[in-house]
Amino acid sequence: MDYDVATLDLFDDSEAAVARRRGWIEGVLRGFRDDRPEDEMVQRWVGHYRADRVVVRGAWLPEGEFGAGPIPVATYASLDKTLNAGRGLLPLRMITDVTTSAAHRRRGLLRRFIEDDLADAVAQGVPMAALTASEATIYGRWGFGAATFRCGVEVDTTPGFEMRSSSDPGRVELIEPKDAWAHVKGVFDAFHARQRGSVEWPAQYEDIHTGAYDFDGGGANRKLRAAVHLDADGHVDGFVLFKHGEKYSLRVEEMIALTSQAQLALWSLLGRMDRIRTVTFNLFHPEDPLAWALTDLNRVRTTEVQEFLWLRVLDVPRALEARPWAGDGAVVLEVDDPQGHAAGRFEVTATDGTAAVARTDRAADVHVDASTLASLYLSAVPVGLLRRAGRVDGPDEGVRRFAAMADLAEPPHSLTGF
Repeated sequence: MDYDVATLDLFDDSEAAVARRRGWIEGVLRGFRDDRPEDEMVQRWVGHYRADRVVVRGAWLPEGEFGAGPIPVATYASLDKTLNAGRGLLPLRMITDVTTSAAHRRRGLLRRFIEDDLADAVAQGVPMAALTASEATIYGRWGFGAATFRCGVEVDTTPGFEMRSSSDPGRVELIEPKDAWAHVKGVFDAFHARQRGSVEWPAQYEDIHTGAYDFDGGGANRKLRAAVHLDADGHVDGFVLFKHGEKYSLRVEEMIALTSQAQLALWSLLGRMDRIRTVTFNLFHPEDPLAWALTDLNRVRTTEVQEFLWLRVLDVPRALEARPWAGDGAVVLEVDDPQGHAAGRFEVTATDGTAAVARTDRAADVHVDASTLASLYLSAVPVGLLRRAGRVDGPDEGVRRFAAMADLAEPPHSLTGF
């Protein structure tokens, strides 16, 4: 079957274009088994995508075919933001809203969309692509690898929840989410500038974090609450957004703190909430000090660890030069990439935390595929572990040298779903 594959013009407000845009959104929601959209959701969705200059593509049944109409059988969207690679912000092609109707699988639609988009990113000089995947088995064939992990925790805040000490010179205040937005965005921007692995927020985060719109329930999010931490000089250096749930529970929607004092002060507030027995958070920072600051560290229980951000390296020299390096040395890295974007041999010479990377014809010390390179990029997974998993090849001495150069002590962290 010849599909009608098209890119939508988000700024065309003709009747036909508006109908097709709504159909595209309905296709995304159908693909993710969500409710049909109401008018406000469509308006906000289109507004966010206009603000971020999102490229929206779909595949429709041709006119006259049974089932043809404004709802596509496959959807795909992408936009450009930034990734904190460790030595600065790297341009990033972000892929989202990928669906294919169960009735039209294995027709090459996803392959066409993703390969065309990656080729466009390369042509536009974007060195990295990213997505957050609902299934872990789909995207490795296109060179994506799991690069950060999401940790979920449940914190017991029943009587006895107590910090070992309280030396915070600042204070915490509850405020309305809409009033907190300027502070929330300021804290996130500071976090994004310094946290390796962080991805810039798309436009919809303002609606989500102010409670202006609830994309799960529709309408204003009346359950969302906010608190901020002020340092000794009265500057906001942390925030938490949360909802009260059933059975005396509280769910953290987002939490970022720029200091350990602010982090613990926000946790202390949540732990002192009346009639709350458990607090859950599914984006717990890997170096959050909470458990070790409590008199009873067993009150923090890990409930899940799951891959979160998937990366795809498109420009090896530019990407590797943008990340920090742990040790001095030189290694020739060979990358196998069926799509060709990252393929080749590269000499990596690291000195004082930075690297120079250039193509070479010299024999390789280390061999990886594009997906493994992506998983190694932020150093969420050590070289030795992937070697033991059979995903890093080469002589022992070369692999050890590469590990000493590439493995970083501080973990990456991303909070941005898209």
